[in-house]
Order: sequence, then C-alpha cells, then structure tokens
Amino acid sequence: MLEDRIAIVGSGPAGITIAFILAFKGYKVTIFESKDKIGGVLRYGIPEFRLPKDILDTLYLRLLELGVKVRFNTLIGPVITIDKLFSDGYQAIFLGTGVWNAKTLNIKGETLGNVHFAIDYLKKPDPYLLGNKVCIIGAGNVAMDAARTAKAHGVQDVCIMYRKGFEDMSATKAEIKETLEDGVHFELFKSPLELFENGVKFIETNRIVDENGKVRTVPKEGTEGFFACDSIIIAVGQTPRNNIVANNKGFETDPKGLLVVDDIGHTSVDGVFASGDVVTGSRTVVEAVNFAKIAAESIDHYCKSRRSTKQENKTVS
Repeated sequence: MLEDRIAIVGSGPAGITIAFILAFKGYKVTIFESKDKIGGVLRYGIPEFRLPKDILDTLYLRLLELGVKVRFNTLIGPVITIDKLFSDGYQAIFLGTGVWNAKTLNIKGETLGNVHFAIDYLKKPDPYLLGNKVCIIGAGNVAMDAARTAKAHGVQDVCIMYRKGFEDMSATKAEIKETLEDGVHFELFKSPLELFENGVKFIETNRIVDENGKVRTVPKEGTEGFFACDSIIIAVGQTPRNNIVANNKGFETDPKGLLVVDDIGHTSVDGVFASGDVVTGSRTVVEAVNFAKIAAESIDHYCKSRRSTKQENKTVS
C-alpha cells in the first residue's frame, strides 16, 4: 500500500474520476466537498430526467469500498488552505471545483424577485414558484436544462430568448431537439435590454458574419419590444468562485478567472493539479472526464518522482 496521500477538492466528474484512478493505484485519497453529497454539476446542475441521482449514490459507495475518505460541507481556501493540506502530509492536490458563479447580463433588473440564475435554479428547482410563463435567456445546454426542468415542474408556457439563431446555439442538436419536443418555444434574434417584474424589454438583432467567419449580432434600430412573462431565468454561462485563488498565493489565472494549467494539468503551484470546468469553463462531462484521466496520470508520475528522489537522497546520505 502506498503511503502517498492525495487531496481532491471537489467531487464533480473530474474529481470522481481522479479519485477512482488513484485509489485503484493504491493512493490514500481524501475528497473535500463543499456540499453534503458528491457529484458537483452531475448532481446539482443536471436534471434528474437526464441523470438519475441514484447513480451518484452508487459511485459514492464504490469510492468508500476503495478506502476513499470524503469530508462533506468543507470549503477549501479561506480556512483550510493549500499550505495546510501540504503540511498535513498530502503529497499532491487536485482542484476540480467547477464554475458555480453565474454570469450576468449586465443590464438593469437582474436583482428583481422574479429573476433567477439557471445555475441556482437547477440545484433545487422544487421551491421556485415561477408562475405560468417563464422566459429563459441563453441558448446553451444549461438553458435547455432550465427550460425543460421548468416544463417538468408544471410551468405552462416556457420560452427561450436568444440573440442569434438555432445554428449559432452552443447547446447540442440533441438538446435543442428534445427541448422543442417538450413544448418549449423560442424567441430568436432578440437581445434583452432590461428586466422587469412582468417581462423582458428587448431589441431585435441582425446576424452578421464578418470576413473571418465570426458571427455577431447588431441591434436593429426602432425594433424594441416587450416580452411579457411571470419569471425570468438567466442562463448565459458560469465563472469560477475564487475561494482558493483569493486565499492562496501563486495560482495563475486567465482573464476569465479560470486556472491556468499545462498540457498535463499542473497548475503554477508545485504539486497542485487541476482540470474540468475550473480550467476550461463550462464544457461537457465527457471532456471533463477525459482530461481528468490525463491529470490523474500526471499526479501519479509526480508522486513517483518525489518518492524516487527521496530514495536517492537516503541512499546518498
């Protein structure tokens, strides 16, 4: 049995993948999870109809069988720091904290009582009283999930408002197709200007492709309108929380606040690795798992190199 102890911060798809790989290799793995159950975006960002949560409960039991320890309701950063983890004997640390801060539209009305962020709504939709008509702003997979979840929770009229067309949506074709099949309708080429307690003020847009092939939209003068609805859900992306970066020195981030890593997942802090959405931004679960496998092998190589160096130093002395 290896003596190397590994800390995994976050139990989303990347963290779970690395925990399994390193536990199978014999490492002592501890997962630090800020919530009371494992899964991250798998549990709190993907609706039940897409991913039954009992699958995650089964994965949790398998991790326990492998000897993985899980500390729930534990936030790494302000109190338990990266330096503290190293001082307690962790040879390597993996960060898979995801992106849990919602991006805003930066328009007036986003703090009104009938306005919600999709990332918050999807965590636990049951308490939300959205009314009979809801407008979802955005066109990624999260927007589709929010729209379909609202439908599943009894909202009669659900609409997705987007400033471009179907061909420009970041959601997968399958997601768009299933959203349409669920009875969600779309208001395309409309860009929100201001949010109100009874709807969305918007302006119509034109789709323009520049000489480099980049698609952008420009507002059409004199086409302002109003879309009446009871509730509004904003789904235009997420950014990472800065609990770790703000309280621990040495981490390099990009202009979006995402952690910068090399091609094997090593951050700018020695012994700290990262992958998943906290590195790439919101991507698919498959992408997160694929790169997590690379990061797991990097951690294994890092720990083996440290053991080899220590052994050589003992031999010399």
